[in-house]
Amino acid sequence: MLYSLIKLPIRLALRIFCVNKQIIHPEFLKQKGPLLLVANHPNSFLDAIIIAAHFEEPIHFLARGDAFRKPWHNTFLRLLHMIPIYRISEGRENLYKNEYAFARSAELLKQGHIVLIFIEGICLNTHVLQPFKKGAARIASMVVQEQYPLNVMPVTVTYNSFTAFGKNIRMHLAEPIEAKQLIPYDDDAKNFQYFNDSMYQQLSTMIQVPPSFPTKYRIPLALPALIGFFLHIPLYTVLKQLVDANTRGTVFFDSVLFGVLLILYPLYLITLTLLMFLLDVHSLILWPIILLHPVLAWCAVQYKITRNNN
Repeated sequence: MLYSLIKLPIRLALRIFCVNKQIIHPEFLKQKGPLLLVANHPNSFLDAIIIAAHFEEPIHFLARGDAFRKPWHNTFLRLLHMIPIYRISEGRENLYKNEYAFARSAELLKQGHIVLIFIEGICLNTHVLQPFKKGAARIASMVVQEQYPLNVMPVTVTYNSFTAFGKNIRMHLAEPIEAKQLIPYDDDAKNFQYFNDSMYQQLSTMIQVPPSFPTKYRIPLALPALIGFFLHIPLYTVLKQLVDANTRGTVFFDSVLFGVLLILYPLYLITLTLLMFLLDVHSLILWPIILLHPVLAWCAVQYKITRNNN
């Protein structure tokens, strides 16, 4: 329920946060399960947000286990279809819990769902692929060994910047591959190596950093962009500084900034509405101001991209 409720607001927010979007093979976004998505991981949980927001079917995805430590975090993240998975850096004593993550993922696939896993098992702000972990291969092997149908789809997400607001993104979807073709041996070690080698060949050819190309919109944005800039710069500057201070030295700046804006911007508009209501601003003035805020924010970001590339 929660997953479905926030999907539309996320899609709308991404239209501002990510100004230009290029999707290679968008027809694959209509794919249904059982489907294992195997993706690169350059930009923390923003990668998962972008992929999940564009697929028509709900997606379940594996996420770093330390995010589930607090009880309310655990409940909230599971409502968003997340499955905890642990790395050695999060404590060897937690690694046994990964058996649940693999089993749960395999079960969801056998039920006909879509599961997303970041095969590198680590996030760095780089488009250079890191050594692959065995998790994706293990999940695929578990499903294939039980004679269930399964397709595997390589996916890459790339960005022209890991810090800029109003970024360009490129999502490349490859044609699904029958999982049994990637698990051809009777030996697990050989299967895992073959699976990872095959995925590396696919993903490495799909990664292409999008250029900072101009906006495709040709309307005169200067005046509405200027208004949007002055309306939003106080809020954006404060939030950006707070997020930067709390994520410095990590890979979370982009993702946290998006999440904070997604949550706080509607609250900001509600507060602004209440304030104008208390000041007895006429409704014919109040509602256009509130409804135009997101549009003007979009104009400000679009104009910045146009100005910087013309």
